[in-house]
Amino acid sequence: MILPPRRSRSDPARFSDCQLAIEDELIALIAKASLAGWDEDEVLAAIVEVADNTALAMQENKLLSEETELKRFRRNAGKRGEF
Repeated sequence: MILPPRRSRSDPARFSDCQLAIEDELIALIAKASLAGWDEDEVLAAIVEVADNTALAMQENKLLSEETELKRFRRNAGKRGEF
């Protein structure tokens, strides 16, 4: 079970809290993958790669959303003669 955050996003200790909150689940995932036949070093490398790819994809989605909003704003402003 992953506990919810107890601190605000601006609190510097929140990141450590997040690490502690996900640690047990991560260890369990590594154990499950090991039981399935994967070596722990493979699993850890895969987790890092998946996390990195996920972060990049989330950033890309954020940029696309911002671009879409900007295009929508420009289109609406153009219809009103503001652009």
